[in-house]
Amino acid sequence: MSSERTRELNPLNIAILTVSDTRGPDQDSSGQFLEDSVLDAGHRLISRRILPDDIYLVRALISQWVASSDIHVVLITGGTGFHERDSTPEALAPLLDKSIEGFGEEFRRLSAAEIGTSTIQSRAFAGLANHTAIFCLPGSTGACRTGWNGLIAPQLDSRHGPCNFSELVLRKPERPYQRVFEAIGQRAKR
Repeated sequence: MSSERTRELNPLNIAILTVSDTRGPDQDSSGQFLEDSVLDAGHRLISRRILPDDIYLVRALISQWVASSDIHVVLITGGTGFHERDSTPEALAPLLDKSIEGFGEEFRRLSAAEIGTSTIQSRAFAGLANHTAIFCLPGSTGACRTGWNGLIAPQLDSRHGPCNFSELVLRKPERPYQRVFEAIGQRAKR
């Protein structure tokens, strides 16, 4: 990566998923916090969805988003704990090309200052799939705030140095089958 940073923000296209069996749009304060933060940072919100804690539904939607050349970053809140239906890490593990181990480690370090040893019950993690950065946070608004402010926002800012994920995700190639996936996704919404 170049050591020189651009003076202007390169806005990224971001999708947000809330994984919850109990939250609807009116109760999704964590998803709303992430949406507001994404827009306040100058990025573009491409999609925002809520899905139940179902490993296959989560995996299917994230697969579609990762295959899209229009989405650079996926933010997920929920499903990272130890309850029986918490399965976000298991849903995404097969999709990742690379794990970003430092994200989960640093998230738990930052969280320890706020919630003490309860931080070990977080399975927050991040990874890359098809040049798409995926960040998975716990479902609480406080955890989303910690993750966004302390880690994600700086790493999505093209002006942040010495390195950030902006340059990497902006090099996402368009796949020849991309339009087929988009057409399938549009039919499924009808």
